[in-house]
Amino acid sequence: MSITLLTDLADNGVLTLTLNRPEVLNSLNETLTMNLLSALNDARANKDVRAIVITGSGRAFCAGADLDSKSWPSPKGLSAGEATAASMDRGFNPLVKAVSQSTKPVVTAINGIAAGGGVGLALAGDITIASESAKFKLVFGPNLGIIPDMGASWFLPNLVGRARANGLALLGDDLPAATAKDWGLIWDCVPDDQLLTKAQTIAGRLADGPTIGLKAVVKAHDRALSNTLSEQLEYEKETQRMLFDFPHVAEGVRAFIEKRKPNFRDVS
Repeated sequence: MSITLLTDLADNGVLTLTLNRPEVLNSLNETLTMNLLSALNDARANKDVRAIVITGSGRAFCAGADLDSKSWPSPKGLSAGEATAASMDRGFNPLVKAVSQSTKPVVTAINGIAAGGGVGLALAGDITIASESAKFKLVFGPNLGIIPDMGASWFLPNLVGRARANGLALLGDDLPAATAKDWGLIWDCVPDDQLLTKAQTIAGRLADGPTIGLKAVVKAHDRALSNTLSEQLEYEKETQRMLFDFPHVAEGVRAFIEKRKPNFRDVS
């Protein structure tokens, strides 16, 4: 049996998780989904892990759900819709939440096609970068007559607006990585042979930082998508009230006064 998920924890605390079903474009069957979910949950509890990179092997990042009937076994008697909802409840939705709500900063490195639910997985990270040859493709509507899932129906309109989200989801056209960067869908687009090194370098910078505080920044931005300005100002106040009592903030203040680089690894 092949290993569906490759894991590598570097000395600097960067955990690289590589989807490893290249023969099917790293589509998500039950085994890969649950292995990735388990690895993310383990990373949450592992103090040696300070940042995470998620990427794919071969020519794809992830082609979304594996639609083979054997990929997600379900109890007999369920309709196709009931079986799909069950797999989303058990695997896909918890996976997206595990990425987006990770206590460790997450960089997604899109090494090729990200299609269907793979788009949602790609955008669930805190920072998303892609290789120049990478593409994003929403096939739900035009190919299957269903809505985007794995968070894609939330990420797309929030990141690029309703008009572009509708165009991508209704037409199913490829979105090249360079255009995705121009639209603000991803952080950066880099040469193919530099993708993993770039992603791990970014993750290394995050690993050196005050990881609790960095994740608080992401959470603040997510809250801003639904808050009014007054609500966000109140949220900022209450969050600062909490964070200023954390040891990493004290270290940051000391380092500023002493004109040195802060050492967050020993305090966060």
